[in-house]
Amino acid sequence: MAITNGYCTLAEVKSALRISDSTDDTLLENAIEGASRRIDGYCGRFFYTQTATIALFAKDIYTLFLQNDLVSITTLKTDDDGDGSFENTWTLNTDYMLQPTNVALQSRPYNRILAVGGKTFPIMIQPQLPGVQVNGVWGWSAVPDDVREACVLLAMRGFARYNAALGVVGFADMAIQVRSIDPDVRDMLSPYVEYGGA
Repeated sequence: MAITNGYCTLAEVKSALRISDSTDDTLLENAIEGASRRIDGYCGRFFYTQTATIALFAKDIYTLFLQNDLVSITTLKTDDDGDGSFENTWTLNTDYMLQPTNVALQSRPYNRILAVGGKTFPIMIQPQLPGVQVNGVWGWSAVPDDVREACVLLAMRGFARYNAALGVVGFADMAIQVRSIDPDVRDMLSPYVEYGGA
């Protein structure tokens, strides 16, 4: 099985577990996928890239706040007359700018689009009709180091859970209950949690 949109590699998890054989590779890959999707759910965003066309509702005529992380735009179009077709194509750095401008330095995605050059985003009278259409790459261009490390720890935990019936690990004369939330993972992911969700 291949890992799809995993936030760490099989080799990283095997190294952390000190596993050198390939006997449990399928279980480890499942644990990595499970950990990656759990991170998505916890953070309310995803850290891989996906190309998609999304219709958006503008609430402000000058700033379009994005609910999803944006890596780049292929086309931005608006429906200025409310007929449901996006007939006006905008030009980057002439009609709109991506914000914040320092994302390249921070390795973070864009979270808003600013109308410039006299342009304004259409606010639709009928709320069910979106006024803006963005085709682009969504998500994160690279997995942040904290997210990768959290994925390694969660995958290790998921793999170990196969040997912990009912969440209890036994050692000779004692048993230890596995905590439901790993505080280290929570701390690593806390800067990436999108409150109000994507």
